[in-house]
Amino acid sequence: MKEAMFYEKLDEKEVKCFLCAHHCVIKDGKRGICYVRENREGTLYSLVYGKVISLNIDPIEKKPLFHFLPGSTSLSIATVGCNFHCLHCQNFEIAQYPKEHGGDIPGQFISPEDVVQAAEQNRCKSISYTYTEPTIFFEFAYDCARLAHEKGIKNVFVSNGYTGPEATRAIAPYLDGNNIDLKGNADHYKKICGARLEPVQETIRLMKELGVWVEVTTLIIPDHNDSEADLKNIAEFIKSVDSSIPWHVTQFYPTYKLIDKPRTSVKTLRRAREIGFETGLNYVYEGNVPGEGGENAYCPMCKELLIKRFGFSIIENKMKDGKCSKCGTEIKGVWK
Repeated sequence: MKEAMFYEKLDEKEVKCFLCAHHCVIKDGKRGICYVRENREGTLYSLVYGKVISLNIDPIEKKPLFHFLPGSTSLSIATVGCNFHCLHCQNFEIAQYPKEHGGDIPGQFISPEDVVQAAEQNRCKSISYTYTEPTIFFEFAYDCARLAHEKGIKNVFVSNGYTGPEATRAIAPYLDGNNIDLKGNADHYKKICGARLEPVQETIRLMKELGVWVEVTTLIIPDHNDSEADLKNIAEFIKSVDSSIPWHVTQFYPTYKLIDKPRTSVKTLRRAREIGFETGLNYVYEGNVPGEGGENAYCPMCKELLIKRFGFSIIENKMKDGKCSKCGTEIKGVWK
């Protein structure tokens, strides 16, 4: 256990957590929505500090981050728990574990020093806090990120974007990239995720303002968030922040508690990508459909093919110093 950050003590041993946008008021002996932060006699504790449930070496493209050290590997870590309860959760076995197993917190203890050393030994250029929501294991991610930053290793969140502004400002000096889900409209967030849209939009804006490289992912679910109006609204919001934010429109597959819908068609993904470009976004990518061509990166000015991909693999990279090799246009991203 470790005392939590971002909370205040209330009367009668209650506490109010500000780590994420839920702002849980937690009674003595109880936990927040994430199920991994517990009030013990008026002190809030993180129950997952260092209790790593998953540790892997992934291509950075899996996050997905397409404009961030392409072709590099990232040491990926997670603890159990999440502050969302998405019906289509793709990692529900670990994300929803405490909720569905009586509050149990499994995991193997690993120190921040161990994490950074593992990244160094495996020549990973970054550490990704991923699989579950990194905000809920913030204290551990924060300590790892600071150490990694000192060693010249970059840090990446793969996030639902519900991080509170105080936590966002705290991690930003050590966070180099963040792929944030923008899942749909306000009704979609309420019905499917148990959350609200506006805090996610605010986090995207704030991360960008603080200099963190941001990419956005939308998992497109048939009959839930696949209408032209929904997709255009998402694209317009991204453009309002920065037209150079890459948008990943990704194929849904039935899982967890949302198994009554089919996989997203390639036709729908292609139309979503078209909507992104029509709206004025510079970079839009299709996800979970390798070989269809929507994973490739093109210059927004001359349309030259710059990075050819197949799934998480790079077949060809013609970028030169972060610029188009043909016309010299700067391609926004983190290239070194």
